[in-house]
Amino acid sequence: MRARYEALIVACIPSLRRYARGLVSDPARADDLVQDTLERAWSRFSLWQRRGDMRAWMFGIMHNHFVDDVRAGQRRPEDSAGDDLPEVSQRDTQSDLIEVGDLDRALQRLPVQHREVLLLVAVEELSYADAAVVLGVPVGTVMSRLARARERLRETLQGAAPAQAAPSISRIR
Repeated sequence: MRARYEALIVACIPSLRRYARGLVSDPARADDLVQDTLERAWSRFSLWQRRGDMRAWMFGIMHNHFVDDVRAGQRRPEDSAGDDLPEVSQRDTQSDLIEVGDLDRALQRLPVQHREVLLLVAVEELSYADAAVVLGVPVGTVMSRLARARERLRETLQGAAPAQAAPSISRIR
């Protein structure tokens, strides 16, 4: 039985690496985040409730660790918006590499809450309910953050400045 659970944890590693790279953009910091997540998951394995999805549980551990680091001031989300690009497989054309770079920079410009939900739902294909559990927020919050993240990402990639709230108009008498 232990070997089965070990295999489940190992199977999560590629998804954890993608999510970590999307959160911090720096490959070395992302690998550290994955390693810390795996260590925490293994040491707290008895806490996993076997009725839930192992991958969502591991994303939750990673999310909490990332948030703890940000709160502790060890890592700042603003620092993650460097020019380091994630490793990508060989692409056919140079324009493909430019597009990947543009997408990475646009993702890093999103607020952390938007980036997290976008990565979990759009990249890792978690359900809204699983993403809500990982992030510790209601499903409606996941849906609204996802909508705002997609809109800001679209605006950034199209070169438009992100839309800001319209100023309130008051009637002057």
